[in-house]
Order: sequence, then C-alpha cells, then structure tokens
Amino acid sequence: MKDDMNEGSFMMATAPSGRAGKVTNGAKDRTPEDLEAEIARLRDDISRLTAQLSATGEHSVSAAKRAASEGAAQMRVKGEAAMDSLRSNADDMEQQITEAVREKPITALAIAAGVGFFFALLTRR
Repeated sequence: MKDDMNEGSFMMATAPSGRAGKVTNGAKDRTPEDLEAEIARLRDDISRLTAQLSATGEHSVSAAKRAASEGAAQMRVKGEAAMDSLRSNADDMEQQITEAVREKPITALAIAAGVGFFFALLTRR
C-alpha cells in the first residue's frame, strides 16, 4: 500500500495502518512494535510539520519586511512631496507679504505694531 502514499504527501500517523493481513481491533491488539512504529511515524510527522511551519514563518517574515520597506518608501516619497509643497507655499506667502509691504509700508507698520501689542497683552496675563 505504499503506492497510495506520494513522496510529497503528508499522512498523519493516526490514520489506520496500511499493512495487509493484520486487522487491529483497537489498542488491545497492538504490540509494542506497532506502538513503536506509530511513535516513529508521529515523530516524523512532527518533524515535517516543524519544518513546514518554519518555512511558512520565514516566508511571512520576509513578506512583512518587504511590505514594510515598500510602505516606508511610499511614505518617504509622499513626505518629500508635502515638504516641497509647503516650501513652495511659504515662498509664495513671503513674496506676497514683501510686495504688500513695498506697496503700503505705513499700513504694514501699523499692522505689525498691532500684532506686537496683541502678543504683549497675551503674554502679560
């Protein structure tokens, strides 16, 4: 009955024995040799499961690392784009303020004095 088992297949040791000619009616008819053979099959199954879980775990870790590095790269690109946008907006605002001060210097001075007075009131309390 070894033809039924493929080399790559996984068969649990709790499955009925495939030996022809011997019928077991439970644990009473089993010999110590049968139990030792079943224990050996269980150990083999456990070692295969351990190897499979190890390989699965390594694959999961590498996939998580890859996803994290891709996510970090995307976040870095988005962050750089946001910083560029902020710099551009700040430069535009600076240019607008400079133009407004050049066009109306007295008004700009009055606004600056008012803002300074307001901050003085806030910090005094």
